[in-house]
Parts: sequence; structure tokens; C-alpha cells
Amino acid sequence: YVMLLTLSPYTPTYRDRVSPPGVMIRPYLNGFTIAFNTSQPSTWQPYVDSMHHFLAAYDDKVQEEKNIECISGQYFIQGGNESEEKKACQFKRSLLQNCSGIEDPTFGYSKGQPCILLKMNRIIGYRPGAGVPVSVDCKVQKGNESDLRSVDFYPGNGTFDLMYYPYYGKLTHVNYTSPLVAMHFTDVKKNHLVPIQCSLNGKGIINDVNSDRFLGRIIFTLSIGK
Repeated sequence: YVMLLTLSPYTPTYRDRVSPPGVMIRPYLNGFTIAFNTSQPSTWQPYVDSMHHFLAAYDDKVQEEKNIECISGQYFIQGGNESEEKKACQFKRSLLQNCSGIEDPTFGYSKGQPCILLKMNRIIGYRPGAGVPVSVDCKVQKGNESDLRSVDFYPGNGTFDLMYYPYYGKLTHVNYTSPLVAMHFTDVKKNHLVPIQCSLNGKGIINDVNSDRFLGRIIFTLSIGK
């Protein structure tokens, strides 16, 4: 009991070897195959609904009320007592541009050009990229590279801005909103299973461990019918 009293509820006791982050995608419904027919709304509407539900916390008004504007390109390091509530930087869904669901409420699914969101797992105290923003790229995991002809990334060039790090934990960083990278698959081979691997790239990132498909990368399949 005395030993438990020495542990902090706010930060891990040992942080000398912080593991690199894993990633996850949205929408995530019944696995890592996103399959739909453009001409059949019933096949893609569940993905669209999932995206709107997930992005509700990112609505511009919500972010403006809860969080602050931060300086881009540098870590947001906050001092003070570890029990003090930390401020969180705004991440507005409008930053996702064509994948925000604002101008196109179907996130491209109605056109056969789906948007998929990539989120890094939260790790207390972790500063990804060692001062250089971590970026995302996507490629065909197995098969013909020409099956994936074009991907647009938002915001900007598909990077996780440094200002959203470090994360201080759910007890004090109560309004923290994880930054996202949107991947807009604007030209994928139709009527075909296309396995895709999207990876994080940056200093300290590990994305080539075959036994862990979520460490620094994620693999999913697109099947887009007409």
C-alpha cells in the first residue's frame, strides 16, 4: 500500500523507453475491409454515418469553445504541477478539407472516392518525429501498384503537426483531441480488391515489424464497385 502511494496517477513511473505509436483508421465497422458499391447508397451509408459520428467532437464550434489556437510547428510543452489541467490545441474538422464532410457530406463515398482517417495512438509524454512532423504515405501492399493511382492527404501534405504533442494523459488533458490525417482515395481500381498499407514516417517511428500490423502502419482493403 505504501508503494502504491508513491505512484502518480497522472504520468507513468518509467518513461525511459516509450514505445513508438500504433495507428488506427476511421471508419472502422466490421474489420479492415471497406467495401461498397457507388450506385447503392445502402452499402456506403454506414461508413458515412460512422465518419460523421466520429468527427462530431472535431466540429469547428466545439473546438473553438473547448480548445485554444496554438503555434504550428513546435511542441506545446506545458509546465506547472502535474495535477493541473492542461490546455489542448484546436483541431477543427475543416482542416480536413475535402474529407471534412462539410462540403461533401458523403466523404467521397457517393463518388467512389472514399476518405479514410488515420489516427495515432496516444502515448503520454511522447514527442513524435524528434522535432520534425511525422508524415503519412500509402501504397498497394500486395499486387499491382497501378491499382492505387492517386491519394490526397489533408491537412497540408499529410503530417501530424508538432503542436498536438506531448499528450499529458486523460486526467489532466481532458479536452485533448487527437490530430488526424485524412487520406482521400481519388483514383482506385474499381471492382477489385486493393490491399493498401498506410505508414507513418519520421524519426523514431517503427513501421516494418511483420508481427504487428498496427505499429506505425495499418493495412486495409478497399473494394469499390460501380
